[in-house]
Order: sequence, then structure tokens, then C-alpha cells
Amino acid sequence: MKTTFAIRVGWLALLSAGLAASVSADALLDEGYRQMYNLNFAAAHSTFAQFEKTQPTNALGPVSDAAAYLFTEFDRLNILRSDYLTKDESFFTGSRAPKADPTLKKKFDDALNLGQHLADIKLKQAPTDADAMLASTMGLGLHANYLAMIEKKNLAALSEVKQSTALAQKLLAVHPDVYDAYIAQGIENYLLSQKNAAVRWFLRLGGAQTDKQVGIEKTSITAEKGHYFMPYARLLLAIQELRDNNRVDAKQKLSWLAAEYPGNHLYRDELERLVIAK
Repeated sequence: MKTTFAIRVGWLALLSAGLAASVSADALLDEGYRQMYNLNFAAAHSTFAQFEKTQPTNALGPVSDAAAYLFTEFDRLNILRSDYLTKDESFFTGSRAPKADPTLKKKFDDALNLGQHLADIKLKQAPTDADAMLASTMGLGLHANYLAMIEKKNLAALSEVKQSTALAQKLLAVHPDVYDAYIAQGIENYLLSQKNAAVRWFLRLGGAQTDKQVGIEKTSITAEKGHYFMPYARLLLAIQELRDNNRVDAKQKLSWLAAEYPGNHLYRDELERLVIAK
């Protein structure tokens, strides 16, 4: 009896340790994204590095690190400002590319490559692993954002956006509660719906989804229930509301973002723009 009791205690201790490690890893990932949205990129990279040490086979670590590199460039180049995003030429056009940081680009690519490598290994072992499927979807989406919004390689970006949407659909078919995946479908429809009728017709010929309302609905799911990309989805919706001159709803979203992420000047700047333009 004593031996059996000792074994049970030992198993309970191991189980508790495993659960604690999992909670700790999840907390690290959450903290890294909070730091990223507060524009504390150095801290975010440090936190994601800690996550990778505790979860070396989880692709979400390096892919999240890649997200921090992308948002660093977005911030440096003022890409997420409303006066840029409300212009039709900001996405999938031949606009002149901003001057990217080549060192950061290499780090971004390296992180994405590592993330995809880890995701591929995991998916061979467990084809429906939620973290690996999400990491693959996120990685393609992040790279497509870089191609479209920084390098202006629009056809390549469109191809990757479509691939990301396809992966998101597969992920949601198995794990419908991974709400961050909805933003992949939302971004394709939302961004491409901003093009004129002739361009939308051409894009649809290539299989692109260009329905504005679908884009808003899918992005809204991530904005309401998402985890890692909830703030990004809310910002995109606020930009859409500014396009539609829906200042009340845009202000509500931006006010939430500014309160939740006080270190992010972008949200405060956008709120001030609304007041000045009133």
C-alpha cells in the first residue's frame, strides 16, 4: 500500500510539474505579445526567446519572434498609421517600397524559416496539432504582410495570402476555436475589397477572395475572441471604420487599444487625429 501510494504521489507531482510548465510557457507567449503591442520589442524578443527555451519544438516561439520583427518595421516605417492605411495604394499596388532594414529582414526570415521547420516536423508526427497548424498559417500571413506592405512584391504577397487563407480554413475545420486563424480570411477579403472593380475582377480570376463584408466579419471574430492577433484585428477594423467615416466605433476600438497598451503611441496618435479632425 505504501509503495502504491508513493507511486501515485510521484505521478501527481510529475503531472503538476508538467501543467505548471505549460502554464508558464503560455504566460511567456502572452507576455511577449503584450510587450510587442506596447512597442517594447527588445523585451518581446527576450520573452519569446525564453519561451523557445522552455518549448524548443513549438513553432509558435520563432513565429512569434518573427511577428515582433515585422511590427518593429511597421512602427519604424509608420505603416500602421491611418493616413497610410486609408489610402487605396497602401496594399497590393506598385507603390514605391519604403526603405527596409536588411539586418532586421534577415532575422525575420530566419525566425520564420525556423518556425516552419518546427511546424513541419510536428505536423508529420501529429497532422492536426493546433499550435503547428496555427504557426504555419501565421508564418505565411506575416511574410505576405512583409511582401505587400514593405517590399511591394504584390503578386508574391497575393499568392501567400491565398495560401494562408487555405491553411486557416484547414485549421478551423479541425480546431474552430482557434480564433486567431480567422484574421487570415479576413485580411484577404478586407484588403482586396478596397481595390477598384476592375482590379477585384482580375483578382477573383486568380482565386482571390474580395468580399468586404466577409472580410469585416472574419476579422471581427479575431477582434472579439482572438488571442495573439486580437489587437491587430481591432486596429484593422478601426481603420476600416475610419474609411467608412464611422468615427464613433473607430474611437471606441482605439480607446480600448490605448488603455490596454499604454506604451503604444500609435493608438494615442490615432485618437488625437480623431479629436483634431472633429
